[in-house]
Amino acid sequence: MPTPPLLATRLPPWLAHVLRAQRGPVPWNAVLRGALAASPLLVSVLAERPAAGVPAALGAMLAGINDRPGSRRASVARLGLPALAGSAGLLTGTMIAATVGSGRSLVVLPLVLGLLGLVAGALSSTGPVASACGTQVLVAAVIGAGMPSPEPGPLRALLFLAGAGWLLLLRLVLPSPGRLGGGPYRLDGEREAVAAVYDAVARLLQASGGPQARAGRAALSAALDRAQDSLAGPRIRRYASSSAERRLHAQYAAAFPLAEAATALAWAGNPLPARITEGPRRLAASVRSGGTCGPLPAPARTDAGLRALDDALLRAAAVFDRPTGASPGRRGERSYSSVLGRARSAAGREYGLRVGVCCATSTLVAQWLHHDHWYWLPATTVFLVKPDLGPLASRVLCRAVGTVVGAAVFGLVVMLPAAPFTLVTTVALCGAFLPVATRHFAVQTAVVTVLVLSLVLLGGEPPASWGRVVESLLACATVLLVGHLPLPGRRGHSVRAALDAAVGAAHRYVGHVLHAPEDHTGRGALRRDAYRSLAAARTAIDLSAAELPAVARQSAGSEGVAGAVERLIDTTTACAVQLDHPAAEPPPVHAGMLAAHLLELDRARAVPAR
Repeated sequence: MPTPPLLATRLPPWLAHVLRAQRGPVPWNAVLRGALAASPLLVSVLAERPAAGVPAALGAMLAGINDRPGSRRASVARLGLPALAGSAGLLTGTMIAATVGSGRSLVVLPLVLGLLGLVAGALSSTGPVASACGTQVLVAAVIGAGMPSPEPGPLRALLFLAGAGWLLLLRLVLPSPGRLGGGPYRLDGEREAVAAVYDAVARLLQASGGPQARAGRAALSAALDRAQDSLAGPRIRRYASSSAERRLHAQYAAAFPLAEAATALAWAGNPLPARITEGPRRLAASVRSGGTCGPLPAPARTDAGLRALDDALLRAAAVFDRPTGASPGRRGERSYSSVLGRARSAAGREYGLRVGVCCATSTLVAQWLHHDHWYWLPATTVFLVKPDLGPLASRVLCRAVGTVVGAAVFGLVVMLPAAPFTLVTTVALCGAFLPVATRHFAVQTAVVTVLVLSLVLLGGEPPASWGRVVESLLACATVLLVGHLPLPGRRGHSVRAALDAAVGAAHRYVGHVLHAPEDHTGRGALRRDAYRSLAAARTAIDLSAAELPAVARQSAGSEGVAGAVERLIDTTTACAVQLDHPAAEPPPVHAGMLAAHLLELDRARAVPAR
């Protein structure tokens, strides 16, 4: 649910964030996959070996948390790589337990898990998939070290991987309900992502000259990002392997000139006639149906922006009316050296240090208390320390409330008869509800609490609902304390790193437009990089602003830098369109504004440094 406007103005940002939740239609396909993910657990119960199904159910649960909307191709990396990391972590944790022994370890175990947290945390700062990998390898290592099981370590790791692999197989094989058009269902997520780009272009054109123009441009950038991610997943071949896939890539490429023209028109700030949005909307419908777009209404060619829009529509119509598209060529590949470089950066070191300290501290406290379920405390801490889940104070409060509610619900579940099959049914229901519960951290915590307590009971351990509450509250206190400790170095490295990346991308884009205006391919790639980096910086700024005041003030002035970067990129896009139609050099108004925005950016960057 969204925060009520009047209430949001009275609450501090960190508390208002607790009341926010994502909205959208129920992902029924993900709900079905979540319920079917409990199948390996049911098989193990029927075979009278429920302990063997627990690692598989854990793998499926963690994969279900990462099972977000998107294309099947992107889900291979989003679900598969963290599953491999979790399997390796479970095997590592089992080996650690075999080395340390079953007694209390107040030095070795906290030190080993703290070092593992340091490395995993630093790597987690490099991207969302890396963050999921780092979380799963840590959580699985802690569970492997602390949860008793009659199964040997390698078999537990294979069972964990099998559970996650089963959910991934369901994601790849099951068609989506109400899938688009009549084409192959394996491309339905990609087709919806590309169609959403054309819809976003139409909305931006409609908002031109109004107060929603800035939000429309941000929505267009986000749609382009989602389409890029959907089409950039792994393939069997390096080139698009079917005519439908090649056509989809060509349609995505045809959206770039339209997005550039729409951004330039929105930057000019003039209201546009309603009919101008009809062309992009017809293109969106054509992507969804898989057919041709037919004739498109042409805008009046009265200025550079409208001429660019008309030319982009003509090129798009030619692409859409071809039976097959051109091959998109080789995929872009991320350099391992660049990933390691970001992990070693100031932001990576800061986050890695906090994860390592949290993991070591919680393990030390759990070992000192000598609880039977000591692994709950560090495992909960690993989840809580993730900034992906919201501001620190918000996620701590949501975790505490969600755990209490989940423990109370599980207390009612254990009162029902037919314990094994009741617990399997509970796991299936939790798996089905998980895709919806991920929209709010407190609800997700309640669902995961019920699921985990059910698995613990199936694994042969005694029920411990309120022990789970105590462990979670201790984890909340640990993360809240370590999250505000003045560790070595300055705070806010993640915000500064994101802003530096956005500023660098903006400068590269400006330089390319001014010195190589004829290179449209390179210009499009640099424009995407600039807008994507800006979106990442704004996300980091919003997250920091919703922290407690002691943390939020560390990124004061960042919004001014982000605003200056945004104005510089938008002006550069308008200048690029003007250069194409048909000026040979930047018009005086664009040249003057570019110089002014560059100066404004330098001044804004100097404010936080003081």
